[in-house]
Amino acid sequence: MVKREGGRPAYQVGDVLRVSCSPARARVADVRGFHIYVEWPWEKVDPDSRFRWNGQVAFPLDPGSWEWSYTLFRTEPSPQFLKRGDSCSVSIPETLVRVFDILRHDPPLDLGRLPRPHTRLVVLPVDASSDVLQEDEGATIAIESAAPIAIELVERV
Repeated sequence: MVKREGGRPAYQVGDVLRVSCSPARARVADVRGFHIYVEWPWEKVDPDSRFRWNGQVAFPLDPGSWEWSYTLFRTEPSPQFLKRGDSCSVSIPETLVRVFDILRHDPPLDLGRLPRPHTRLVVLPVDASSDVLQEDEGATIAIESAAPIAIELVERV
């Protein structure tokens, strides 16, 4: 049995989770350099933030890039086939991940978007190498995300 914090499971470092997010339609706002920029279909701009988020999220053009380990979200079609103005879907395909860190923020973290997260899980897919995991590496899952992320505890070590 997983303890609950505020109605949500209390995750622990080492937990193996099954995560996914249903697809949502999005538009490619720009393609420049080594990235595409997608108008994010979930979180909204935080008008009280000290940061000015433009409502976009970047994806590397090369799905073989090291940057792919920093996000669980994927586009369909794949970024290298998209151009400015194209429509795509954004989702998290069902993925097994391991929790490497838990970041708690009090007050909630100001990232320029709403909702502001209280808790973020730092994760990597279970098949990814974590031998040299450094601070700020791995994907983060904001527990309070506006995206409909499904998280299921698979294994507790």
